[in-house]
Amino acid sequence: MTRRRTYAALTALALPLLAVAPTAPTAHAAIPPGDRHHVDCTAAGPGDGSVQHPWTTLAEANAHPYGPGDRLLFKRGTTCTGTLDPRGAGSAAYPFTIADYGTAPGRAVIDGGGAHDAVLLANTPYTRLTRLEITNAAAPGSERNGVRLRLADFGAARGITLDHLAIHDVRGGDFKTLTGSSAIHIAVEGTDVPSWYEGLDIHHNDIRDVDREGVYFKSRFSKRDLVGNQQDPNAYPGAWTPSLGVRVHHNTLTSIAGDGIKLDTTRGARVDHNRLDGFQLRSKAANAGIWTFNTDDTVVEYNEVSGGGNTRDGMSFDADGASKGTVFQYNLSHDNKGGFLLICPYSGAQTLDTVVRYNLSTDDGARLVQNCWGPILNTKIYNNTFVSRTAVPGHLVQDDAGSPATTRHELAFRNNVFVNQGAPGGYAFKNPTPGLTFDHNLFHGITMTRPNPGGLTADPLLRPDLRLGAGSPALSAGVPIEDNGGRDWFGNAVSATAAPNIGAYEGPGVN
Repeated sequence: MTRRRTYAALTALALPLLAVAPTAPTAHAAIPPGDRHHVDCTAAGPGDGSVQHPWTTLAEANAHPYGPGDRLLFKRGTTCTGTLDPRGAGSAAYPFTIADYGTAPGRAVIDGGGAHDAVLLANTPYTRLTRLEITNAAAPGSERNGVRLRLADFGAARGITLDHLAIHDVRGGDFKTLTGSSAIHIAVEGTDVPSWYEGLDIHHNDIRDVDREGVYFKSRFSKRDLVGNQQDPNAYPGAWTPSLGVRVHHNTLTSIAGDGIKLDTTRGARVDHNRLDGFQLRSKAANAGIWTFNTDDTVVEYNEVSGGGNTRDGMSFDADGASKGTVFQYNLSHDNKGGFLLICPYSGAQTLDTVVRYNLSTDDGARLVQNCWGPILNTKIYNNTFVSRTAVPGHLVQDDAGSPATTRHELAFRNNVFVNQGAPGGYAFKNPTPGLTFDHNLFHGITMTRPNPGGLTADPLLRPDLRLGAGSPALSAGVPIEDNGGRDWFGNAVSATAAPNIGAYEGPGVN
């Protein structure tokens, strides 16, 4: 079976888990009539914002104050150039909505034309931005964004939704800062009033051809002991004030110069059902697919990540400095040059309580797992399936630890399947620390010296869809793990007490 057919089979099996839902807008309850304001940048002006006499410039749209239930509507098939920077806010019952109108086949377009932001939503709670096309390609190389959310000395900004947007050709520079460059940039600035987002929902967006970041979070109110000296305390002086209830889901990201999705200073965020194809493609710095920094209790699940472009990181997932309680589960990772997973505290920070379970990884290299120096505490990597068909990783674990006095690692690998079906070679350990432990894993087609493997070497009889074949030695050969999530990658139930299969499949052997 070809790789293309294999991934098609995997996606078909996990369709309810991984598939990005259709991009048609979801139905919403009717909003009682508020004020409707129309913009057609091809019409002859001046206008009054009515559908018969629309505004004809972004300046007119920006000059009007908006309130609960108001709608700012752009005519389909037309383009407005510059920055959309509306003022005002909706309410929990009646959000302020920015969308489209008309029946033309093409979307309404906001073209930043080289401005810092094509769309800037500054201190605008209870706002929904939807159904627009957004681009910002002129004068490439400077800091810029497609959509930027900005809070400054505001407090809680609740009820913001970005959905069903087509964001493309945002040509910023090769840097990431508090203010850019991203397709969707979420920032907390200010110096006096701690501020945060609450209930931010980013979903069903199509993001393509962006330099440098896909979806990027950053906050000045992020200082805590866990982060150590990893970021400049003068630039980020505020006490850690996380955004709450953030969800990033059902987005498609393609051809991203740097990072795909990066969360920062959040608690309880969920990143799920996203498709990321092509990242770390045009950046000279280090970038990863989906990663966390200075976050608590992030769940990253049901995502498909591929196309990491080089080995300066270039892996699908990363629990970075000051990440606490991050869970990576039920994800499909494949064809990433940098590998599958990075755990990276460094610079005085800590990374702790990371869980990596029931993921599938195929043809990820140059290393499957990389550890940076610094304290990596209570990390559990279990019941994953790693298969190398064409790309043979140089390292199963690449540990970049410094001296034992400067690092402390606690990583336990249990119930994982590692299979090499390609050319012999690779699969080494680099600087394995005493805290790196293995038990009840299966290594097949891999000849290497490894510490405490505690497992099997027989053929696990993987089917093309990476389920275990009938008679597999991996069936019921694992060790039970409490609080295991309750299900495998394929949706089968997982017992907390009975011996599980080794790998990401918990069902019976498949003929």
